[in-house]
Parts: sequence; C-alpha cells; structure tokens
Amino acid sequence: MNANREETQLSTSASPPSLLDLELRPGSPPILRTGAVEDPAGWADGYRDALRAVVAEHGSVLIRGLGLTDADKAAGVVRRLAGRLTAEKEAFASRQTYAEGLYSSSNWPPNQPMCMHHELSYRLEFPGMMMFACLTAPEKGGATAVADAPAVLEALPPELVQRFEREGWLLTRSYNDEIGATVAEAFGTDDRSAVEDYCRANAIAFEWQPDGALRTRQRRSAVVRHPVTGRRCWFNQIAFLNEWTMDPEVHEYLVDMYGAEGLPFNTRFGDGDPIGADVVQLLNTVYEANTAREPWQTGDLMLVDNIRTAHSREAYEGSREVLVGMADAVRLADCSPTVEVTTA
Repeated sequence: MNANREETQLSTSASPPSLLDLELRPGSPPILRTGAVEDPAGWADGYRDALRAVVAEHGSVLIRGLGLTDADKAAGVVRRLAGRLTAEKEAFASRQTYAEGLYSSSNWPPNQPMCMHHELSYRLEFPGMMMFACLTAPEKGGATAVADAPAVLEALPPELVQRFEREGWLLTRSYNDEIGATVAEAFGTDDRSAVEDYCRANAIAFEWQPDGALRTRQRRSAVVRHPVTGRRCWFNQIAFLNEWTMDPEVHEYLVDMYGAEGLPFNTRFGDGDPIGADVVQLLNTVYEANTAREPWQTGDLMLVDNIRTAHSREAYEGSREVLVGMADAVRLADCSPTVEVTTA
C-alpha cells in the first residue's frame, strides 16, 4: 500500500461494506477518490453514514470523482448527505440561492482572500456541517483550505486565549447598500420592526442611524466545546471580519467613505477594546501553520465539520463556481459557551 495512503473501512446501510482508499497526505485534507459514478445522489445516499464517520474522525474530506458539474446534481447530493439543510441568516456578503439550503459562494472579490473562519460563528445557531461543490474550478488559486480548530487553539498564546475565553469577541456591523450584505439580505426583510424583533431574539444590540442605516453589536464566545466530542475549539471569525485583515487600500477607502466606526464589519475584544493588527497577524499566522489545502478540480465535493474545522477561500484567477450547502444546525448554547450572551 502507498505510504501516503491509509485504507479506511467505510460501511453503508445500503450495501455491504466496501474498502475505499482515503488519501492522507501532510498539508492536504483527506481525499476520497470514487472512480466513475453514474448516479452521484444514489452514491451519496449509500455512503452517507460512512462519509460522516470520516468527517467526524478527520474534520473534513474531499471527494473526487462524483462529477458535480451542475447545480441540480450538486443539490441532489447535498440533500442526500445533509441531516437537515439550514437557511442562512445574518450573512456578511450577498449570495445567490440555487435551492433551499444551497447557495453560491459569498460575493467576494476574486483577488481578495477570505481568511480562515467558521461559517456564521457569530450566530446563536449555526451549521454543524458545510458542503462545498465545485462546478467550475478556477484556472489558478481559489482553493477552499481547511484548518483544525483544536490545533489552532493549542498553538495560540495561552494569555490571549484566556482573555478571549473570559471576554469573548465582539462583532460590529454597519449595513449599507454598497458594501457587504444589505439589511434585507442579512435578515430576510427590511421591515424595521421585524429586524428589531430578530435582533432582540438573537442577542444583537442595534441602533438606527439618522440616515436610516443600521448598526449592530453582538458578543459571542471565541472558544467552544464540540457538542459531540467535547473537544475545545477555536471557533469564531475574529481575524476574518477584522479591519486589519482587509487589503490596506480597501481599508483606507472604507474608512474614508464610512469612518472608522462605520466599517461594514469589524471585530473587537469582548470588552470593546480594539484588536490590534499584531493580534490579527498572529491569528492568521497560526492558521496558516495549520492549513491543509488541495486545488479544486471540477466536480469535486468537500465536507467540513464547521465547528472542528475552519475554512478559507484563497484568491484566484479565472472563472470559479463553488456551491455551498449548510446543514445540521447547532445551537451555541449546546457548545459550552464561555461568555453569557447579552445585548448589553
């Protein structure tokens, strides 16, 4: 057997157990090559439990060979694999909806990377499983890289972790119609009363500006325990949504346009103190040291445990179409949060 491969027994309820090769290589997510598959949805249905077992063990798996070249095929596979698809709320960027629970990638400039994060980690309820289907691979770059959250947590300075455990992290947002998601895109409505009701129900402090714009603040835990394994995970979007992760020219433009307090999104320590560029650089450096990546090939599918594993999107050239499915909603309250959720 190839030294870079580990044979993993995958059992299904639909057929006798089959021995499949799971490629385990340093610096790459686990890869499962299926060979030619005539019925991707049927294959996914048969191997659903086995694939979930792989994700539970390794945090992610890239499946190569399903031939997911259109949205209908991707939707069929995602529905078979999902325990329950979940709708996105509080999006930070616009998406196109292909089917219930199936979206385009976030509308983000191709030349700007999206650094490591856990999807919707600032919500009180977030997806436990992310599914990415590559309908069109880019000419260059554009990988959806992954990083092990317990390993990242272990590598961070203890004093920094302790502060975030004690205080949590603060997400501030200023909604407008030009940058990031609009109020209607984030909340599913632009009705003020409905938005206010949602904010109150989800521990989000809000303030309407004189020009009608909305600003919000929400404090969340930076470290949680996985609801199944109990492992402590660095689970947040502190670095990704911080001003110092932005391209310097983009940051300068946004500050000039909206002011330092009016950025579309920013993160702070839980007590409201600014997070310095040095902290953001440290976080991104630790992420990079624990990153695994594999270039997309058209037709690929990747499954990611959204709590155990952070993911990113690297800058790219050429056309790139990756659909996103969110499944298995998890409540923050079930993950041993370290800070009390309030709107104060």
